Amino acid sequence: MKKLKIKVITNARRNEVVEGEGTLKVYVNAPPVDGKANKVVAEVLAEHFKVRKSSVKILRGEKSKEKVIEIDI
Repeated sequence: MKKLKIKVITNARRNEVVEGEGTLKVYVNAPPVDGKANKVVAEVLAEHFKVRKSSVKILRGEKSKEKVIEIDI
């Protein structure tokens, strides 16, 4: 298992992961409404790390732009 700090940027033009200084920036094209952005964040991170969506869990920051994510690798 791996824990990561990420920063989510919603309403982006495309979904992508950018590695920065100590954190990952996850750009998602979904709005931060009704958990839509969190769902897309899980999909984007799963694709980036080549794991299943169910392997990506949000530990902290469900309603924040800054999140702590756990990934089962």
